[in-house]
Amino acid sequence: MWLILAFVSALLLGIYDVFKKVSLQKNAVIPVILVSILFSSATLLPLLLISEFFPSLLEGSILFVPRVDFHTHLLFVIKAVIVLTSWLFAYFAMKNLPISIASPIKATQPMWTVLGAVLIFSEKLNGFQAAGIGITLVSFFLFSVIGKKEGISFRTNKWFWFIVMATLTGAVSGLYDKYLMKEYDHMAVQVYYTFYQAVIMGIITLFLWAPTRKKTTPFEFRWSIAFISLFLVSADFVYFYALTLPDSLISVVSTIRRAGVIVPFLYGAIIMHDKNIRLKIIDLIGVLIGMLLLYLGSK
Repeated sequence: MWLILAFVSALLLGIYDVFKKVSLQKNAVIPVILVSILFSSATLLPLLLISEFFPSLLEGSILFVPRVDFHTHLLFVIKAVIVLTSWLFAYFAMKNLPISIASPIKATQPMWTVLGAVLIFSEKLNGFQAAGIGITLVSFFLFSVIGKKEGISFRTNKWFWFIVMATLTGAVSGLYDKYLMKEYDHMAVQVYYTFYQAVIMGIITLFLWAPTRKKTTPFEFRWSIAFISLFLVSADFVYFYALTLPDSLISVVSTIRRAGVIVPFLYGAIIMHDKNIRLKIIDLIGVLIGMLLLYLGSK
């Protein structure tokens, strides 16, 4: 069951990436993130209110949001900071790079999560995992070669380094999830960290974007921003719930989720007519094979 949920989450995450790209075109990044988080918070708020004031309606169900203590709230704040850091890097990169380059690079995140597990949790790599990491690194390098063909110098292009930072901080978030899901209720994690994201992003928008908004790209509300929220909340809910099921493995679930990269890749190829698609398909296949080997090594 948890494997099926992982694939569902992957599909939802892929569609989320497409709406993210649509929303960011010729639009201000910071308010796009804020508005999408506000939509997410508005979606989850009724569940929190019902759980708090009418607990009998949801108690015992997968939608119930339990109370947590002050220490746990601090842990969720840390989760919010990590995720927002990854998002800020990812959204700016997604706006300024072809989606057929940005999404596959972000899809290498499970590889960094595995490497982090080796360094932090002293986990040992088996043959499949080592091969998966090797193939993924080669594919990662080949994307830099393709980027040069499109005038993107990965040595000097800051947006490339933004997507790298987004990938690395996303891997940190995955490792942190491994801890949170063992200790805390999945709905408490999703609901509270989303609310804390809204508060933090509101502060960032107020003090960083608002004072200079007339000098930068203006913000335009689009309904695609609401769909960012819809598909992200759905993808995260399925993801967190999958991790609560018996025998589920975060390394496997996180890896399968990245298979959703196929959706934005097809969008970039068919709708946005990105260049060098044939070469990118070869690299994407390399990334997916690397993810498959990581999956096989984690079983």
